[in-house]
Amino acid sequence: MCKSRNSTEIRHSSRPTKPSSSSSATFSSSLTSSSSFPNPSYNSSISNCDASKSSSFSSRTSLASLRGSLPENATIYDLSEISRATHNFLLKPFSSSSTSTSWRCAIRGRDAVLFQRKLRRPIEPPELQQRLLTICRSHYSSLVKLLGAAVSGRYIYLVYDYVPGSNLADCLRNPQNPSFTVLSTWLSRMQIATDVAHGLDYIHHCSGLNTNFVHNHVKSSSILVTEATLNAKICHFGEMDHSERELKKKSSSRLSGTRRSKIEGTRGYMAPEFQSKGVLTQKCDVYAFGVVILELLSGLEALRYEFDEGGEGVWRISVIEMARQAVAGCGAGVRKWVDRRLKDSYPVDVAEKMVSMALECVEEDPEKRPDMEKVAVKVSKLYLESKG
Repeated sequence: MCKSRNSTEIRHSSRPTKPSSSSSATFSSSLTSSSSFPNPSYNSSISNCDASKSSSFSSRTSLASLRGSLPENATIYDLSEISRATHNFLLKPFSSSSTSTSWRCAIRGRDAVLFQRKLRRPIEPPELQQRLLTICRSHYSSLVKLLGAAVSGRYIYLVYDYVPGSNLADCLRNPQNPSFTVLSTWLSRMQIATDVAHGLDYIHHCSGLNTNFVHNHVKSSSILVTEATLNAKICHFGEMDHSERELKKKSSSRLSGTRRSKIEGTRGYMAPEFQSKGVLTQKCDVYAFGVVILELLSGLEALRYEFDEGGEGVWRISVIEMARQAVAGCGAGVRKWVDRRLKDSYPVDVAEKMVSMALECVEEDPEKRPDMEKVAVKVSKLYLESKG
């Protein structure tokens, strides 16, 4: 469902998956929620030329010149620029995990976050240029802006615009102060749900890609909550996997071969078909979105482990199973399950509908999961019901 959204100035990017020890886990308690309904539309407007003073040829020339100056142009950075920006990679990492390292730095006068990731396969310059031309053209306000990239050997360096904020996981679960959350109102959480739903719908259907792309990194730690307005932006747009057609071929060869490829993903967010067979489609993003919504409503982790009372075993607790149990208990069950920090100040009927929609998204059978277009429409309607 292609919608347009008024573009807001994006300064970029994500508090990556693992915040550095020097980074604050949450915003200041003085932050207030912005509950304005998102106006879905990315801005690509340009000034009209005065027809009386410009020929059609000169208008076309001016338009081409203007497009050439827009920041949508893909940038392929030289490795020397990446090295200088990170002080020869000696700059203290902004975040670090088993799959990536990031630095907050300045590149070409822009405040940016630079991610280093290992490539699964070599990328030739023409392919890199084509991918960047497509991805950097996106101006949707629910996506953190990818500025460009560099490749060296088996590593790719992705440069994102920096946006002050914190990831959704930290906003919901601050280990230093579990009773506090900046998302203390129902409307603030519905705003997050709406932003993420429309962002994923844009990636799946409206980004101008010729193939069906899958984000495959949808999780609460990959969603940025902006410091100024408490809107949501999806991080890592540009690290997406291949098209469904390519992935089906790869998954087929993976299963038929004697050596199984490593399946990359985060437990708790991976769809069953991806975990078992490596089959990756847009419905995997829908599944992960459903998990994020359940986290957003309950404040709980997607997956956690607890010792039993005797300390002899470990219980695996899934937010999906907890939500199903709450629904089975009818309205009172859902009301008891929703995050207590909301203090029962929300429309219970809307909460029930949100939980039901999220459980549809995490159906075992991918064919039973809704398309992100339908999900985005439903979330928007429930947002409006909440405001009414």
